[in-house]
Amino acid sequence: MPLQLEILLRILLGAGLGAVIGLERDLHERPAGLRTHTLVALAAATFMVVSTRFVFFQHYAAGDLVAVDTSRIAASVVSGIGFLGAGAILRTGITIRGLTTAAALWLVAAIGMAAGGGMYAVAVFTTVLGLVTLTLLRRFEDRGEPFTRLRLTLTLDEGAAPIGIVVQALSQAGAKVAEEAYETAADQSRLTLEVRTPPRLQTHDLAATIRAVGAGIRHIRIERV
Repeated sequence: MPLQLEILLRILLGAGLGAVIGLERDLHERPAGLRTHTLVALAAATFMVVSTRFVFFQHYAAGDLVAVDTSRIAASVVSGIGFLGAGAILRTGITIRGLTTAAALWLVAAIGMAAGGGMYAVAVFTTVLGLVTLTLLRRFEDRGEPFTRLRLTLTLDEGAAPIGIVVQALSQAGAKVAEEAYETAADQSRLTLEVRTPPRLQTHDLAATIRAVGAGIRHIRIERV
């Protein structure tokens, strides 16, 4: 295979495998999704290709002795990806979001570097194992009573009840708030909650609990996560 074609295939494979991880993050509406993970894997694969192959494009004469440390650029990628991952970590009150997404960014950087280094089997195997970790192991994060993950999106008017009252009402009904996000505009606000509910608590009961909090809740959307 021509050198140029092999390099392009390595970069393409790295970007494609990173996109697979990014799609899973995008489906769960995380801060970094499909495009971000694809770009990180694409950049990592490109850096790795440059690190290992750039010497072949310098037009050295036959017989020239050249000493090259091909690990220096790769080592810089491992260090630099930490800054990007830190930007994906958000803290809202006592809730910390984005740790898994930051770890996924670090993972796709490794996948891109493996693909860029020509380690195709390693890149594909790591991608599959990463998907298993993000999807199947998600079910084992919480032990004890079985639960259902739901995302509640509430559109609130200015005179709506405080967020703490809404969270307290959900807790009394048996739902546990795992994550929350709050956005505000001129005349209305939007509250997004990820809750874990026991099987006995139906979605219509959950909606009734929220409605009972008081006026000011314009719209309620409940969906499975």
